[in-house]
Amino acid sequence: MEERTAGPSPSGGSRTGRNLPAAIGVGLGLAALVLISLYTVKELFLVVVTAAVGVGVVELVRAFATRGIRVPAAPVLAGLAAMQAAAYWGGGVWLLGTFVVFALALLVWRMFADGTDGYVRDATASVFILFYPALLAGFVALLLAPDDGSHRVVVFIAVTVASDTGGYAAGVLFGRHPMSAISPKKTWEGFAGSVLACTVVGAWLVTWLLGGEWWQGALLGALAAALATMGDLIESMIKRDLGIKDLGSILPGHGGLMDRLDSLVATLVPVWLLLSLFV
Repeated sequence: MEERTAGPSPSGGSRTGRNLPAAIGVGLGLAALVLISLYTVKELFLVVVTAAVGVGVVELVRAFATRGIRVPAAPVLAGLAAMQAAAYWGGGVWLLGTFVVFALALLVWRMFADGTDGYVRDATASVFILFYPALLAGFVALLLAPDDGSHRVVVFIAVTVASDTGGYAAGVLFGRHPMSAISPKKTWEGFAGSVLACTVVGAWLVTWLLGGEWWQGALLGALAAALATMGDLIESMIKRDLGIKDLGSILPGHGGLMDRLDSLVATLVPVWLLLSLFV
């Protein structure tokens, strides 16, 4: 999620250029869906995750197609669902093994689909999307699998959302110094807000929900802030290379689902690793 620097408001919108009421409403609705599914039936939450990431996969497939890059959506979506199930019921080894099987399947699929022209380009893009976001999303299932998995997932989501929220607020209020030419509206002041918000939320939730030490939560939060920012920049690079502004428009006030998932998938693996060590 990109933060916004302070500036004049466009006609009919907020000073940030976003429809904030719609964005807030959608955000609250998604939070309710996540919490209800997460704390009722864990498997239902996995269905929600698979559906959300599946939409993100389709958005990427369509975006790549605008540049003539052909990625078969069906086998990538099948791989996404299979990796979620493999990670939840089998663990990390099954997650990796399933990824390799579907990566090979995509290479073979493309071999018989469209001839030799563009094979390396299309096959590489297919495996890329199978990795980002499909494989990375499999770590949600690894977070969820333990008895306290619901709490672990809440910590993961909360610190990532705190990064977006803290960065957005600080960028609007204090943003003056651009952080990167890749995303000119992202500022160092906004990044400082992300780090502060993530550190506080991480320290609070790791101690409250998981019984860890405050410094463990603070460290997790600070790392999440850095990686969430990198996730934003990675997606900005993809969109700039493809020449598009947003990957979709399914969420009013937000854009596409991948525009919301970029920072989440980037923080997943490190958060899973740290929680595995600390808790």
